[in-house]
Amino acid sequence: MLSEWHDDAVVVWAPAKVNLFLEVLAKRADGYHEIATLMVAVSLYDRLEFKEDATGKISLTSDEAELDCGPDNLVCRAARLLQERTGCPRGAAVTLGKQIPLAAGLGGGSSDAAATLAGLNEL
Repeated sequence: MLSEWHDDAVVVWAPAKVNLFLEVLAKRADGYHEIATLMVAVSLYDRLEFKEDATGKISLTSDEAELDCGPDNLVCRAARLLQERTGCPRGAAVTLGKQIPLAAGLGGGSSDAAATLAGLNEL
């Protein structure tokens, strides 16, 4: 993840990735499966901007009209979990600029969630 400060905001660039190899292995006790994979980042990025929200609220807006910016979005879920697990009451307004196509198998959602954790930690 690449990050930088712009005035009062942290900007994080979340890379797309391609699975060159994926093998599903044994099922774990929690219902998920172990995997063996080789992922490679590609030169395509979403841009996430984080500004502190003094009310403690987490909000998400995006330039992608088809993207659900509600509480089930991975960015919102990651931010809420970070608040819950750390006990940090601070909120953030997140703006997501999408360059990674939706549902293209390029890991945009998971990369955005990881960038959210990095960006909020930096903020």
